[in-house]
Amino acid sequence: MQRDSIQRRLIASVLLSQLILTAGLMVIGVVVTYWRLLSTLDVAMQAHATSVAVLVRYTEDASGHVYFDNSLLPESIDPNHPDQFMVWADRTGYLTRSEDWPEGLQFQPGPNQHWNFTWAGVPYHALRMTHVPVLDREVGASFRPQTLTVVYASPTLRIRQQVKAALVSIAVASLLLLGATTWLASWKIRRGLLPLQILARQASLVSTQSWKLQPPKEAEDIEELRPLTESMTQMLARLEYSFKQQREFVGNAAHELKTPVAVLKSTLQSLLQRPRSSEEYRAGLQASLQDLDRLEQLLQWMLRLARAEQWAQNSQRRELDIIDINSTCEEVVERIRSIAQSRNTTIHLATNGPVPFRADPEDLQLVWTNLLENAVRYSPQGSSVEVAVARAGDKARITFQDHGAGISAGDLPRIFDRFYRGDPSRTRATGGFGLGLAIVKALVEAYGGTIAADSTPGKGTRMTVELPMPQP
Repeated sequence: MQRDSIQRRLIASVLLSQLILTAGLMVIGVVVTYWRLLSTLDVAMQAHATSVAVLVRYTEDASGHVYFDNSLLPESIDPNHPDQFMVWADRTGYLTRSEDWPEGLQFQPGPNQHWNFTWAGVPYHALRMTHVPVLDREVGASFRPQTLTVVYASPTLRIRQQVKAALVSIAVASLLLLGATTWLASWKIRRGLLPLQILARQASLVSTQSWKLQPPKEAEDIEELRPLTESMTQMLARLEYSFKQQREFVGNAAHELKTPVAVLKSTLQSLLQRPRSSEEYRAGLQASLQDLDRLEQLLQWMLRLARAEQWAQNSQRRELDIIDINSTCEEVVERIRSIAQSRNTTIHLATNGPVPFRADPEDLQLVWTNLLENAVRYSPQGSSVEVAVARAGDKARITFQDHGAGISAGDLPRIFDRFYRGDPSRTRATGGFGLGLAIVKALVEAYGGTIAADSTPGKGTRMTVELPMPQP
């Protein structure tokens, strides 16, 4: 099966348009040439018809007739074929006609008009002139006004030959121009598509080992290709980041899983090295259970992150009810209050009327729990954490403000990465895995919202979540 080709389509379109243009020019050229020659013939025929009318002579006799003097007839317009004419007088009727007037061909007096006819295989063009005055009369004769009707016909064979010659000339010139323009258009189309072919070859060199796309300069300079190259560059940058993130996730997950598994294995091996008392076995089993609990918690966090990312990509649909964001924040504040009291930290919640939102309350509570727990955990003793819920236009805005050490500018862009710990104090000893903010970001984006962090080292950090309000 032959593949389709943009180049062949463009060349075919150019060729078809040029053919249509050539045919149109030929038709227009032939029609214009024919009508110009016919108009010239009409002028010549009118002059000859007038010359014929001049040969009519009025004489005074008993009947008052007019006579025709055929001794000075004009020459035929076409030297190879004779002209034909017929003359009527308005009172005396038929007057005369040409010597070789076709037998049986009759014309009656009527209004001025032009027409074509064929006689004995020869095409003719005829005109009728009416109310032509008799200009010649005998001296001294009493003149009674009388007019003539003249029918004059001339062969159009020469016009047809001239039209055919013009058609041949126009056709030859048009075909030469058609060939030249088609070749030029084909060459320009191939040259114009060359940067696209080079771009395709460069794109084929991209791999998981080399994500760098090197578009040709021509592709960057062409207005139609510039958006494509920019889109491909951005797409490859996102893919590279995704692959890098995936590799880091696998490595970090393996590292996080390796630690409790190694500790668990070491504990069990130490228990099996020699006989131990029941208290030693109990202590070893309890330590193993703690490691298993941590391993189970890590797996739950990883599964929750995977589900949140699936929801963010709209691969799963859920039927949700409209809830009040204030109530979810109040429940989380009460849940974290004991931790805050142990650190002598005060939590202030500010609301301003109900804020309805369509969501699963457990998802929002998980988001608020992670943000509020981080704010409390990394705030100094005796400080406060402010939580505010408000409506900002068509969005719900929830902010968490602490007054801790803050986050450095180098760590701030990566705090939502999976397994990322920028603060050295945020180690496994604190119970964290570096997945909390990644899950928060995935859940917020799953509901069409955004989360942003603003931090000043030494003054604290503000986390701002914006969620789209449901349409009424």
